Amino acid sequence: MEKPKPAKKPLEIYTFIDPLCPECWALEPVLKKLQMNYCKYFTIRYLIGGKLQCCSEKRSHKNIAEAWEKTANRTGMSCDGDIWLENPISTPFAASIAIKAAELQGKQIGIKYLRKLRELLFLDKQNISKEDVLIECAQSIEGLDLLEFKKDLHSEGAIKTLQFDLKTTKEMGVELFPTIVVFNDHVEEEGLMVAGLYDYDVYVKVLEEMLGEKPVPSAPVFLEEFLKHQSFVATKEIAVIYDLSIEEVEKEMKKLVLRQIVERVPVKYGTFWRYIGE
Repeated sequence: MEKPKPAKKPLEIYTFIDPLCPECWALEPVLKKLQMNYCKYFTIRYLIGGKLQCCSEKRSHKNIAEAWEKTANRTGMSCDGDIWLENPISTPFAASIAIKAAELQGKQIGIKYLRKLRELLFLDKQNISKEDVLIECAQSIEGLDLLEFKKDLHSEGAIKTLQFDLKTTKEMGVELFPTIVVFNDHVEEEGLMVAGLYDYDVYVKVLEEMLGEKPVPSAPVFLEEFLKHQSFVATKEIAVIYDLSIEEVEKEMKKLVLRQIVERVPVKYGTFWRYIGE
């Protein structure tokens, strides 16, 4: 007897990002909350856009560093602009290829790799234009075949997938990152585009408009279960997902530290939490 195919979800969300963009990083809490509450309604697909040319003009490094610091302050998702002064990234091209190389092993592997790569960049000031950093990142992803990944880093397959992303970005007129485009299953209808970074409620309204009805949120996931599944999250992410203030998150997380469920990881702007429970 054939295994039944899972029902097709009514919406698809194209998420256009630039791997070096702090605003794209700041969209993470909102996307996590959307997925937790409404994942039964949509699939999500990350596409790499942005400018892939060299970032080596010295005069702009100070400006980029300052922009990162301002974004971190404004959004609550830490990103350390000092990398642009200490170990500047020459080009995002290698990182973009690496993300697509990981994605060739499955969408979920690609998403995990993208997340880890951005943690290395924004929190640890790792230069993600260097191949050794890209490989180190791959080593930490559960389920990723490292030999396959190393081959794919220099393969036509990864380059073609990236070229498809860039072509789609251009064809859809995406010029600002992040941008999401939501499609429903009415092929004749155009997708609904949201360019830039907005509050969570804006994206829920977009889902409602494209579904033609108010989406019903899933049952909430307990905090400990969420932390175990995610393994490494920002205070800001927890605050957005659970509708808590930063102070309320701190209070809850201190209890979990005492129970040795999580450990605190201070970063330049705020705190991340690593799950260490059983």
